[in-house]
Amino acid sequence: MPLELVTLRCLRDNYAYLLHGDAGTVLIDAPEAGPIQTALRERGWGLDAILLTHHHADHTDAVAPLVQATGARVIGAASDAHRLPPLDTRVTPGEPVEVLGEQVSVIDVSGHTVGHIAFHFPETAAAFTADSLMALGCGRLFEGDAAMMWDSLTRLNALPKDTLICSGHDYCAANGAFALSVDPDNQALKDRLAGDLPCSPVPLTTERETNPFLRVAQLRDSLGMAGATDAQVFARLRQMKDAF
Repeated sequence: MPLELVTLRCLRDNYAYLLHGDAGTVLIDAPEAGPIQTALRERGWGLDAILLTHHHADHTDAVAPLVQATGARVIGAASDAHRLPPLDTRVTPGEPVEVLGEQVSVIDVSGHTVGHIAFHFPETAAAFTADSLMALGCGRLFEGDAAMMWDSLTRLNALPKDTLICSGHDYCAANGAFALSVDPDNQALKDRLAGDLPCSPVPLTTERETNPFLRVAQLRDSLGMAGATDAQVFARLRQMKDAF
C-alpha cells in the first residue's frame, strides 16, 4: 500500500515531508521543529524515524529536538556520518533499506554536496531528492562538479515517469524565470508557471518537460553547443543559472 505523503513548509523556503502508514511515520529532512511537531500533533501521529539527505543545517537543525521529543531513530549516509547528526542507521547507495514496510532505494546524488543521497519509495511512487533534482532546477555545486551532478540527475531521470519528485526547497519563482530565459518557446513550462501545480512535489514527467537541467538535448542547439556532450551542456546551463 502506498504511504500517505504530507508536504510541510519550513523556514523561509524549505520543504520537509512526512510519510505515514500502518507501520508508523517517518520524516524526510528536518529543517525546523515547529511546523513538523504541529503537523504530527494535528494528525495524532508519532515519529518513528528521520531520513536525512545531506548535512546542510537547513535540513538537519531540527533533528535533535525532534529526537528528544519523539525518540525517532535517525537514518543517513554512512559516507557523510562524520558531519550528520548522530545516526542510528547508516545507509549506502545501492543497498536498499526497509522503511515502514517498503523497500527503499538509496541513490547517490552527489553534486550539491559530496555524499548527498536521495530516497526512492517505489510503491509510494515518490523520490526525496532534496537539493539535487529540484523543482524547475537543481542544486548549486557547492562541493561536487558539473559532471558529478549530471550523473546524479541522470540516475534520477531514469526513475519511473510518474514518480513524485519531492524537492528540498521552493525556488520556483527564480528557477522558473531562468527556465523561461533559456527555453522561451516551451509551452509546458509556460503552462506550469501559469497554472495551479504545487512547486513540489510534481511527477518526474513534469520535470522532464519543464526543467532545463533535464532538457539539455532540447537546448543544445539554442545554446550554440551542437557538438557538445550532455554533461557539457548541463555545465553551461549551471554556469548560466549561477550568473542569472
